[in-house]
Amino acid sequence: MDFELPEEYRAFRDMVRRWVDKEVPKEWARSLEKDEHAYPFALWDKFTEAGFHGVGISEDYEGQGGDVVMQMLLARELARSLGGLAWIWGITSFAGSKSIGLYGSAEQKAKYLPLIATGQLKAAIAFTEPGGGTDLLGAMATTAERVEGGWKLNGEKIWSSSAHVADYLLVIARSDKTVEKKHQGLTLFWVPTGTEGVKITPLAKLGMRSMGSCSIHFEDAFVADEHVLGEPDRAWYMLLPTLNNERIMVGAFCLGVIDGVLEDALDYMKQRKAFGGIIGRFQALQHYVADIATMQKTTELMLHYCADKQCRGENVGVEANMLKLMASENANAASDLGIQILGGMGYSAETDMQRYWRDSRLWRIGPITNEMVRNGIAESLGLPRSF
Repeated sequence: MDFELPEEYRAFRDMVRRWVDKEVPKEWARSLEKDEHAYPFALWDKFTEAGFHGVGISEDYEGQGGDVVMQMLLARELARSLGGLAWIWGITSFAGSKSIGLYGSAEQKAKYLPLIATGQLKAAIAFTEPGGGTDLLGAMATTAERVEGGWKLNGEKIWSSSAHVADYLLVIARSDKTVEKKHQGLTLFWVPTGTEGVKITPLAKLGMRSMGSCSIHFEDAFVADEHVLGEPDRAWYMLLPTLNNERIMVGAFCLGVIDGVLEDALDYMKQRKAFGGIIGRFQALQHYVADIATMQKTTELMLHYCADKQCRGENVGVEANMLKLMASENANAASDLGIQILGGMGYSAETDMQRYWRDSRLWRIGPITNEMVRNGIAESLGLPRSF
């Protein structure tokens, strides 16, 4: 049992940390999100120049290589400064390279992975239904009808981040209504956003600003057979490993937020003076940072446990859910304490605490609510399904 990262991983982590401090510092991240409806193409381009879009993609497809652990190290370091804007990298990494890489055909991999690795293709996830939220399967109203040469999609998706600038949408739809169980009869599509019958509308929201979240309407949108990923009607079976990866990625982003919160809190407590000295001498505030540091370490240990387990090809479903649950609640609680430490400045748009809080609040809801995560964990322990 060794809790230390190998030298290769430490070198990569340190390189990314230096890059973040130089290229995407916190003050720049704040400036990006001030214009809520302007997608930060400059940030995407910086990721492209650094080669980050290629992390996790084989060198055979012009990628940088690297496993799940390396991807999570990158996610953590990006979120320390960028908070929710780290999803500018993460969405395409999940919807594109991870999905195409796992269940794309040889032809699809050869066509799309090099474009993703070199920053020429942006993807978005279109899973959530307006009437369902976490009840993805029960609320699946988007349908795919077999037609000559492909399929016709009809329905609506919501909260599809960056869909308005994406080149492709990763869409799940019901292709067979006669199945016995809800997870059967679903097909995964790789839909060009320029397809006739696809309408994308941006939505306003509390946090995760600038990258945009959208609703998507499909009205007789034709999708050719070549844009089906994997085997028709079996999408859910293919998706399960990538959903675990998404939860681990959320854990890494949350840990990065905790890093940023602790960094800013300590810096402020060492400089801010009140009642005749620095506020860092106050026991109450020391307890706050002790709690944040404890959240940081426990989240870090669980993250590396899950990422390492997935790298070894082991089933990590329950543990990934536990990580998502713990990491999201730790990140939101830590950022709330950070606001309290900074007082009025923590509530100010001139600092990052309020941004960390707004962004981390979403992770308690998506990609699955923490209440549903708890249900799943309890069920894995032998208790009856509660929903």
